[in-house]
Amino acid sequence: MSSLWEETSFIMKKYHIKANKSLGQNFLIDENVINKIVECSNIGKEDCVIEIGPGLGTLTKELLENAGEVVCVELDKKMIPILKDRFLLYKNLEIINDDILKLDLKKLINDKKDKGFKQVKIVANLPYYITTPIIMKLLEEKLDLESITVMVQKEVADRLIAIPGGKETGAITYSVYYYAEGEKILEVPKDSFIPEPEVISQVIKLNIRKEPPVNVERPDVMFRIIKCAFMQRRKTLLNALVNTRVFLNKEEGIKILKKLNLNENVRAEELSIQDFANITRYITICS
Repeated sequence: MSSLWEETSFIMKKYHIKANKSLGQNFLIDENVINKIVECSNIGKEDCVIEIGPGLGTLTKELLENAGEVVCVELDKKMIPILKDRFLLYKNLEIINDDILKLDLKKLINDKKDKGFKQVKIVANLPYYITTPIIMKLLEEKLDLESITVMVQKEVADRLIAIPGGKETGAITYSVYYYAEGEKILEVPKDSFIPEPEVISQVIKLNIRKEPPVNVERPDVMFRIIKCAFMQRRKTLLNALVNTRVFLNKEEGIKILKKLNLNENVRAEELSIQDFANITRYITICS
């Protein structure tokens, strides 16, 4: 039995804590996984780390040892006194009891940069029920981040870090690819947690791009077109974009696809991000 399992069980009993299913709480008890997360995050004393949903602080402990400062953003009020008690002697910890989706991260990151931290990185074991909104907030707000290292549900992870045009491709794949380069770090079995989740987990790392991989004047329009293309995934791209009024009618759609050397029977998941950028450019010019 691992010492981390014993330590976690002790803390849960001491503070009368039960994992809150509605908040997606599963407490990590695998030291090898924790070490790998910290190692692949490349954290140094010049870095400030924002940890989302620290829970009982299992990962927090290692982050505090390696980073210049750790900012824990925790929604569950019951966890705040545990984190304060557990890390009482650490001077490089800030705890924020708030919803990460409502927090002004731009201000927080700018404040840390003003204090002299070279880089700000996100490290987290994310609540699986709100993985996508959190990831999209971190990317779409164009925050001054170096990287995002997170543990998520494997099925979601595969889609997040897929290369557009592959079999795992979903609408979110293009958004993530536009903002970051993704890499798989490791799979995490169910027995690495208390309580065991129903799914296998995966640690992934998103390295934020300095420049997007395609040049498109209206990325917002491109993402709208991608969303429309995947809303009716079983249909061809042509039918999906006609049904959502991106193309005025089938004839216009066929004409545009031909000009871009795309088959009229092509499906959304077969397109590269450059293909969607080309469609966006054509639509923008014509509108």
